[in-house]
Amino acid sequence: MSEPHVVDLRSDTLTQPGVEMRQVIAQAVVGDDVFGEDPTINGLQEYIAGLFHKEAALFVPSGTMGNQISIKCHTQPGDEVICEENSHCYNYEAGTPAFFSGVQMRPVAGKDAVITADQIKERIRPTDHHFPQTRLVVLENTHNRAGGMILPLENIQSIYHVCKQYNLSLHLDGARIWNAHIATGIPLEEYGKYFDSMSVCLSKGLGAPVGSLVLGSADFINKAHRFRKILGGGMRQAGVLAAAGLYAVKNNLSRLAIDHEHAGELAQSLARFDSVYIDPKSVKTNIVIVECHKNVDKVVSELKTKGVLAAPFGGNKIRFVTHLNLSKKDIEKAIDIFKQVF
Repeated sequence: MSEPHVVDLRSDTLTQPGVEMRQVIAQAVVGDDVFGEDPTINGLQEYIAGLFHKEAALFVPSGTMGNQISIKCHTQPGDEVICEENSHCYNYEAGTPAFFSGVQMRPVAGKDAVITADQIKERIRPTDHHFPQTRLVVLENTHNRAGGMILPLENIQSIYHVCKQYNLSLHLDGARIWNAHIATGIPLEEYGKYFDSMSVCLSKGLGAPVGSLVLGSADFINKAHRFRKILGGGMRQAGVLAAAGLYAVKNNLSRLAIDHEHAGELAQSLARFDSVYIDPKSVKTNIVIVECHKNVDKVVSELKTKGVLAAPFGGNKIRFVTHLNLSKKDIEKAIDIFKQVF
C-alpha cells in the first residue's frame, strides 16, 4: 500500500532533480576543480557571471558559504557591517560574521524589510578610534523573512550611491534574485551592476540539488577562492553538481512564474479565514507568511496529519513556500486542507 501524497510547502530547498536533470548529471564531464580543471564548473561560473555582467564567479556548496566568503573578502576584523535586522546573514548563518570574519553586524529595522539610503547614512561610523569602521552593506533580494518581498530597484540605486559616496562595499544576498527577476522583469545584469559582490543560489526555486555562486570582479573572486579553500569548499570533481546547476538556470528560470502564481492562489485562499491573517497583495513571489490566531504548533501538526507540511516561522507566523515539485493539483489539495484546518 503506497503512502498518501503529502504537499510539502516547508521550503523551496526541497526540490528534487527531475529525470532530465539526472541524465545531465550522469553525463557531466568532470575534472579537478581545485586545480581549475573541471570544465563543467568552469562553464557554469562563466555562464552565471555573464548573466549578471560580472567579471568572474565561484561555485560554492551553499549560500551561507557564499555570503560569508563575501563578507570576509570585504572586511577586516573589527569592522562593522550594516544589514537589515531580519536578513538571512544576520539571523540564520550561525554567527559566522563574528566567528569567521571578526566583524560586528549593525542591524537596521526596515519597513517591510526595506532599509533606506538615509538609514544607512545615519549609521555610518565616523572616523574615530572609539568606533568600529563601517565597511560593508548587505542587502537581501528577495527577502525571506518578509515573505519573498522584492527590493525596489530605486531603493537599491539610492543605497548604491551612498556606498560609493562613503567608499563602502555593497553585497547582495541574492539567493532568490531569480524570483525578483521573473516577478519584475528587471534584467539580471541591471541588478548586477549595483553590487560589488553577489551570492546567488541554484538549489531553491531553480531545482538544482546543491550549490550557489559568488559573483564579483576577477580580483575579488581570486580572493574568494582562497577563503573557499580555508572553509573546505574545494569540491574536486563537482562538475556533476555544476551540470545540474547549468540545467536548472537554462531550463527552470522562466517557470518560476508558476510558483508565484501558486503562491498567490494560496494567499487568496488563506485570506478568507478568520483564524489567520495575510494580505494577498503582499505576496509577490513564492513565499506566503501568515499570522495565525491559533496555536501555531498545533496548527502545523494538524496540517501535517491531513497531508500538508508547513514551517513555523517564529511567534504566531507560519510559512508556506511554493516550488517546482508542486503541481496545480497539489495547490488545490492544500487549499482543501486549509478549509478543514482554518
